[in-house]
Amino acid sequence: MEPIRIEDWRPEFRQQVIGLILPIQTAEFSITITAQQQPDLQDVRGFYQYGNGGFWLACHGKQVVGCIALKDIGDGEGALRKMFVAAPWRGREHGVAAALLAHLLTHARERKMRTLYLGTTAAFLAAHRFYEKHGFSLVEADTLPESFPRMAVDSRFYRMAL
Repeated sequence: MEPIRIEDWRPEFRQQVIGLILPIQTAEFSITITAQQQPDLQDVRGFYQYGNGGFWLACHGKQVVGCIALKDIGDGEGALRKMFVAAPWRGREHGVAAALLAHLLTHARERKMRTLYLGTTAAFLAAHRFYEKHGFSLVEADTLPESFPRMAVDSRFYRMAL
């Protein structure tokens, strides 16, 4: 089996990324949202790929099977965003989520970031376990930095010191 590659986002991947993310949000988790309501998906470079941020894809052949983003929110802090893995590629046997997170963490540490935050919904139970297993701690919303890009659907927040 061909290994998973972690690649930087490029414009030619836009439709595949939207095709990965939207069905997970809408069909799996019943979140009413469109691609147009997610301006970061329309301008990945401007939203993520500046400063210490980035947006990465897990690719199998020419197929995008996962993604993860890091938004530089200033002062040595970052926000983990857009972590999605296609259902057939989830689980330890594939290691896609772990590979994406490891890549993001290496990138953040190399750029001397000190703290990462993330927001998620109460419905993403497997994600909660994944983040906690990988060193994130649950925090209260009122402890988030002002620069943290909070989404309306987020109800659980995590922090990791690097």
